[in-house]
Amino acid sequence: MDRVESMQVFVSVVELGSFTAAAQAARLSPAMVSKHINALEKRLGSTLLQRTTRSSHLTEIGRSYYQNCKEILSQIAQAEAGAEIMRGKPKGLLTISAPIWFGTMRLAPLVADYLLEYPEVNVALSLTDRFVDLIDEGVDVAIRIGALDDSSYIAKPLSLFELVVCAAPAYLQQQGTPLKPDDLKHHQCLSFTNWKHDGGWKLLGQHLSSKMADGSRFDSNNAQALRVAAIKGLGLILMPKILLEQDLQQGLLQEVLQDFKPAPRPVHAVYAKERQPPPRLTAFVEYLAQRLA
Repeated sequence: MDRVESMQVFVSVVELGSFTAAAQAARLSPAMVSKHINALEKRLGSTLLQRTTRSSHLTEIGRSYYQNCKEILSQIAQAEAGAEIMRGKPKGLLTISAPIWFGTMRLAPLVADYLLEYPEVNVALSLTDRFVDLIDEGVDVAIRIGALDDSSYIAKPLSLFELVVCAAPAYLQQQGTPLKPDDLKHHQCLSFTNWKHDGGWKLLGQHLSSKMADGSRFDSNNAQALRVAAIKGLGLILMPKILLEQDLQQGLLQEVLQDFKPAPRPVHAVYAKERQPPPRLTAFVEYLAQRLA
């Protein structure tokens, strides 16, 4: 049994907390995960994990061995990345995370073009509107829209998104057109529930809360759901204009408060700091920067 693979499985069991989770992450059966751990313990002549029916815990030797395994696997990864850089050819698996709507409408076509240009690269694209922890979730690069708080990552500027306030013509006919941000207190303002405390409608004025005085009949953590609600006449939305261009052109939505638009939101590609980031990552980030500029 391959010793390095067994070490990877052992580290995964420790960090994910169970044999089952490690098996799913490595696409192995729980029985095979047990074989890897047993092989290591037999080689070392020591117990690494104390198992119960519900959980497993590191022994003293296991804790020391875990730290050593982490260091060894990190050195192996750096050596492989260095060799890949020497070859200068992007290859291997690239994991990407992006907001759902941006990922569907803007990123997916660019990823397809990137794969056509680099045939030895594979991509796993995950679209979610929740905040993704790159390290904990094993993501190589994430697309983030808006101001960044965490400086522990490298952030490559890609583009700027112009924000607009829109509503269906039928809604504006029934409820009236807001002429200044303070008028929003008397309107149904659909809210994106993943907005930060200082984001969303507050970008039009700090006195405006993410939920207006009259409340909102529909909030969601999905931008597409909010777009549909706005088209149906349920209220106003605040979104990047590039995602609503077709709706604006077709007259499904109408822009309001043009003189009070928030400052454009930056779009970044965010990835972990590494001594030698692999070419598949650096090539992808540069590709996005060129195509989205």
